[in-house]
Amino acid sequence: MLSAATLARAVRGVSPAKACLLLSLPLVVLFWLGLHDQGGLALGVQALVAPSFEDVDELLLHYAWWPRLSVALLAGAGLGLAGVLMQQVLRNPLASPTTLGVASGANLALMTATLLAPGLLSVGREWVALVGGGVAVGLVFVLSWRRGLAPMVVVLAGLVVNLYLGALGTALLLFNHEALSGLLIWGAGSLAQNGWDGVAVLWPRLAIGCVAAWFLLRPLAVLELDDASARSLGVSLGHLRFAGMGLAVFITGSIVSVVGIIGFIGLAAPNIVRMAGARRLGPRLLWSTLLGAVLLATTDLLLQQFSGMAATLIPTGAVTGALGAPLLMWLIPRLKLQGDRPPQGAGVFAHRHPAPSRLAIGLLLALLGATVLGLLFGQGIDGWYWLSPTDWSVMQWRLPRVMAAAASGLMLAIAGTILQRLSANPMASPEVLGISGGCAIALILGIFLLPAPSNTMLIGVGTLGAFATLLILIGINRKSGFLPERLLLTGVAISALFDAVRSVLLAGGDPRGQQVIAWLAGSTYYVNIPNALVVGGIAAVLAVVTLPFSRWLDILPLGAPTARALGVTLNHARLALLLLVALLTACATLVVGPLSFVGLLAPHMARLVGFSRAGWHLLGAALIGMLLMVLADWVGRQLIFPYEIPAGLVASLIGGAYFMWGLRRL
Repeated sequence: MLSAATLARAVRGVSPAKACLLLSLPLVVLFWLGLHDQGGLALGVQALVAPSFEDVDELLLHYAWWPRLSVALLAGAGLGLAGVLMQQVLRNPLASPTTLGVASGANLALMTATLLAPGLLSVGREWVALVGGGVAVGLVFVLSWRRGLAPMVVVLAGLVVNLYLGALGTALLLFNHEALSGLLIWGAGSLAQNGWDGVAVLWPRLAIGCVAAWFLLRPLAVLELDDASARSLGVSLGHLRFAGMGLAVFITGSIVSVVGIIGFIGLAAPNIVRMAGARRLGPRLLWSTLLGAVLLATTDLLLQQFSGMAATLIPTGAVTGALGAPLLMWLIPRLKLQGDRPPQGAGVFAHRHPAPSRLAIGLLLALLGATVLGLLFGQGIDGWYWLSPTDWSVMQWRLPRVMAAAASGLMLAIAGTILQRLSANPMASPEVLGISGGCAIALILGIFLLPAPSNTMLIGVGTLGAFATLLILIGINRKSGFLPERLLLTGVAISALFDAVRSVLLAGGDPRGQQVIAWLAGSTYYVNIPNALVVGGIAAVLAVVTLPFSRWLDILPLGAPTARALGVTLNHARLALLLLVALLTACATLVVGPLSFVGLLAPHMARLVGFSRAGWHLLGAALIGMLLMVLADWVGRQLIFPYEIPAGLVASLIGGAYFMWGLRRL
């Protein structure tokens, strides 16, 4: 299949009608091949209109093949329409149901209802999904409203909400794997049907959505003006944005309730028709709706053609997400985002504590106290108790976990500090930039593809994944001088690719999926003493290697002109620091998974308490990162004893909440 960039170049300069017609040709060919494999066009039409209940082939066509094609067309059309609405309301070409958290919110709501209130599903899955998607997008609005829904802030808020809701979903899946295993394929975007129920649910709701979009056409067109001009025309921007987003959420929730999460379509279709020349809102709504139907149906028919019976096990939504990530990466260097850059310059790190050494000593004592707590205090059969330090039968299990948690917290904190000072952006972190996600993709592939991989092999594979992600970051952002907003948007694309790979592999029902889920949650349960010593040694060495870079980290937040004047070669400095970040992230991700948020939280907290100079900032973040992970590991072991919540998951829930609080104040 053509890459996203090739596809976009092919339609540039072509009218929207011709672009849709051009992209419909593969659909026609695949449609004919699909029917040919099922017995021919005549049999297919007969099976659709008047199937014989004595012919198995006709029954399969009538109750599986035709409904699947119909649902693909309806879902693709709805996602294309919802994507245009979101992009119009937010004035952001990267807005889509998947990048703003709507789909993940709907999916989490359905998972929660399945476990806690299955009776709600009988009322209507689409209403449960609608509430979940509405809550997610409402949270995105709350986080970004103070910045006037600036595109970069909205996308960053959507990424954070996606990651946080994904962590909650991982928690539910980890403790209810058997009950929710059937949702893995569906949640990843499965178009498989066993009747016309999905079509019956979708078409009336999409019809309502299309009619509502037609009525909102003229008011929404005003949003192409700036806020001041729109208000001068007497338009209530708040009510209009609420109406447009509410309609997009309704459409997305209806689709998610039937087919799960489908990526790429809501992002690709509007941007392709825009590149083809559809500038006004009306034509974009029309052609994006048609093109969305074509793209999703083509992808699904192609998947069935090449995978045969396995098409029922490979989620179409995950495949579309994997195709959408390259398109997003291609779009990032071509975007012109203004007025939404994070704070720049030395002022970001200007708050200083008058006695940083005393503050560091206090953090060190707190870390020692948390270590004692993690090693010696906990619950047993008879309740809470203090463990004797000489009781090796228990200590041999607790010691490596505390060591691994501290080492991973140290590495993620240092990596986050480097990224925040490198970009002069206090909201940057390995998790947000996608380095953790790239490392995770490589590790998951290593678990599934390598025969009996050892921890050493997985460390090597994860490091390669982190460096590959780093190369992508450098390639996309080199010409822009590694601007923070473009680095963050690249993280959105890599995270989408990570979600797609994870969905495909977990949906297959492989027994190793439970191991992957446990690792994604960041459990230290399987760490033994030799592994803990290796991880601790690597963390210590990398921490020492970081010290000589303190001068660069003091200078870079001052801005490029000042850094050059002081003799810093920017490209070399940035490249060396990013390489160090990739190595730190790869080693830490192997222990606590890709979504701990410690890389964001620790440097941010260190900055807030007054560690300003780079050396002190690194030390303070390292101490806070170790303290957070040791406490997260202990809380995870004690909270629902005798069961455990993985340390990475505890850290992600705490850190994600703090991240959203910090973004709200940005």
